[in-house]
Amino acid sequence: MNERAELEKFAQRYAKAWCSHDPDTVAAFYSKNGSISVNRAQPVPIVEVARNFIRDFPDMIVTFDKLEPRADRTAFHWTLAGTYAGTGNHVRISGYELWKIDNGLIAESKGHFDAADYERQLGKLSDS
Repeated sequence: MNERAELEKFAQRYAKAWCSHDPDTVAAFYSKNGSISVNRAQPVPIVEVARNFIRDFPDMIVTFDKLEPRADRTAFHWTLAGTYAGTGNHVRISGYELWKIDNGLIAESKGHFDAADYERQLGKLSDS
């Protein structure tokens, strides 16, 4: 099996892990000291990020859109859809995580998505 095919399977399983609504299942894809930063924020343990998204979107579905090689990293493109518990608004956002893979696990992830669109969909910003 080639490395690209294995990474595709890993990405599919990772998206399914988010749909499990179990932060520990998501964290299992990260190395022991693995972290994620979202939109250039400070890196934090993935279990915290997963716990917060799962709390905020109890019906969350994450889909794997595509992988994109980038030098020594891989961009995992995703779409999240769910109902925001704070307002009842349905949210659909897309973004990507730029992964550094080490020993078959994510050692570092840098997540990116349109924060202004996200806040609007949550109902925290007006459309004007």
